[in-house]
Amino acid sequence: MTNATETTGGPETGPSHADAPPALDGTAPVTTRPYHPDRLSRSATLLGILLAAAGSFVVTLAAWWALKQTSLPAFGTSMVTRALASAVIIAVILVVAVLMWLWVRDEHRGNPRWNGGSALPVTRPRWRVWLTYAATYLSPAAIVIAVLAIPLSSARLYLDGISVDQGFRTQYMTRAADGILISDMNYIDMPAHYPVGWFWIGGRFANLLGLPGWEAFQPWAIVSLAVTASILVPVWQRITGSLPTAVGVALVTVCVVMVMSAEEPYAAIVAMGIPAMAAISPRILRGDLFALAGGVIFLGVSATLYTLFTAVIALSVVAVCAVMTSAMRRTWRPIIWLVVLGASSMLIALISWGPYLFARAAGAEQSGDTALHYLPLEGTQFPVPIFASSVIGLLCLVGVVYLVLNIRIAEARSLAVALGVFYAWIGMSMAVTLIGTTLLGFRLDTLIVATLATAGVLGIADARLVGLYSLYPDRITRRTARNTSMVLIVLVAFGGLSYAQNIPQMNSHAIDLAYTDTDGYGERADRYPAGSARYYAEIDSHLRDLGFEPSETVVLTDEQNFMSYHPYRGFQAFTSHYANPLGEFAKRNEQIETWAVDSWTFLQNPADFVASLDGSRWTPPEVFIFRGDMEDAPAGWKYDLSEDIYPNNPNVRFRGIYFNPEVFLGDGAPWSAAQIGPFVVVTRDE
Repeated sequence: MTNATETTGGPETGPSHADAPPALDGTAPVTTRPYHPDRLSRSATLLGILLAAAGSFVVTLAAWWALKQTSLPAFGTSMVTRALASAVIIAVILVVAVLMWLWVRDEHRGNPRWNGGSALPVTRPRWRVWLTYAATYLSPAAIVIAVLAIPLSSARLYLDGISVDQGFRTQYMTRAADGILISDMNYIDMPAHYPVGWFWIGGRFANLLGLPGWEAFQPWAIVSLAVTASILVPVWQRITGSLPTAVGVALVTVCVVMVMSAEEPYAAIVAMGIPAMAAISPRILRGDLFALAGGVIFLGVSATLYTLFTAVIALSVVAVCAVMTSAMRRTWRPIIWLVVLGASSMLIALISWGPYLFARAAGAEQSGDTALHYLPLEGTQFPVPIFASSVIGLLCLVGVVYLVLNIRIAEARSLAVALGVFYAWIGMSMAVTLIGTTLLGFRLDTLIVATLATAGVLGIADARLVGLYSLYPDRITRRTARNTSMVLIVLVAFGGLSYAQNIPQMNSHAIDLAYTDTDGYGERADRYPAGSARYYAEIDSHLRDLGFEPSETVVLTDEQNFMSYHPYRGFQAFTSHYANPLGEFAKRNEQIETWAVDSWTFLQNPADFVASLDGSRWTPPEVFIFRGDMEDAPAGWKYDLSEDIYPNNPNVRFRGIYFNPEVFLGDGAPWSAAQIGPFVVVTRDE
């Protein structure tokens, strides 16, 4: 076995003018990469993607399960998990660096530069080939395990716990796990508005593991991120024709995204694929059917995950098409392929968006869509990562240099065009604040850094393959090239270690919330006393004992996390920013306030109050969960009304309103009330 060899190279890996990027006029290659030693065929690419996905899924899930069997201390109260995470990171980087050094050393033997201009087959021990592919294809997943699974090993919640936006995401996951049918995360009898793809698949993942949706959020986030990151390796190997370059891009991308978007895993998944989509767009617009299929799947699936990122990368493809069409002048082919790409990907997107769009087309009323009403400090500035005092900042600087010097190469040009679109979107987001909205431009920071960092890796690879030979053609021997490659690998490895080992610390606040927030079992992972959410399970048990089925029961409460853990239907969403426009958030707020105010005046009679509820244009609540004390009825029972106050920052205000307990407790009232902790739970009897 140890003497067996495997040959790489040949027609797919030698110099290929057919794969060379076209000139700006599309007529002839301007330059070619001198060597494609690891270029995958189409079938090998598909096989690599499937194996990377399956392998990373199994390895990551197994690692998560194994970590759950340990009793590691909480992240915020001990340095143990930080040390363990760093140990795994250095092990991953060391193994990959050594294997890549051996790979590049072998590569030099077949390089046409020292073989009369012909690429010779490269022979390697078969065991080392398999080991290298296994290690490199799974290395991004190992980084995800190190920076997420290990720090979160003793917590059931994911990054940010159940706080702020993570509350609604967890609610969506709980909803998806409750049934296979797609519906709105909050409102009853309403199609989903927020993209459902990641949550629906996560619901099936939760069912498979036998976990409630909220508890499955953490492993599903970790597994889905690990799988996506690992898939990047064969994808970029196909694009660049180099395994070391592909691994470098994948590892850099996953590190950037783990810092900038990990708390929003479905958006992070799309972000990781954006640079690759930008790079293959010229191939799509030239009619490469394999690239077209990949683009259709990426755009279609991403639209079911996170539409903002889908929109900007789709615009960048349009911009690339405009550049190619204007340069070629005599053909409409790029536009034709653009139409095919757009129409085909939209068919996939309709899986998520179809029911909502149909409801709108059928005339369903809508109002109160404030998803774009958010402008933090980051949204007022253009990101310039090249001046960041970090390894990623330096890499982004290299990326800018690479893009400028290689602007005539198709992949580099399309990455530059994509960056231009991202910056234009951010600028427009700032400009439209004059008309009372934004385009959430601050969220594109991740895409800019990921794209520039990707270009930086390509720049380093390009410098190794082309730069030194161009500057000193007579002085570069095989030994010099090999030593240069070794130095670059060592420097990149140390740079990667420096950045990656600090990721848990950079995410420390989000990790701490996973330990300090009360989970669905009423416990805090750091073992400190739990908050009022510890009563949620008792409330749920009380409602079920009375015969209420969560998926069919409408509840009015400002305790949104109650529905993050238990799949009841909310009469009102927590805030307008994630509320379904078909739910008419603002009008529901008006109705709730009317009930509260009139419960002290016009609706003091319980029968009148019930009549007002039943006369609502929406399915009325059967359960109310208030903050209050049944022994102090005159004080009223409190509900916090959420209001959008954009352009203020924070953009949400909570205003307390009080219901009159007499409309629930008076003679003849068809209600029952129970005091559970600080909550008054009111249920309808009939």
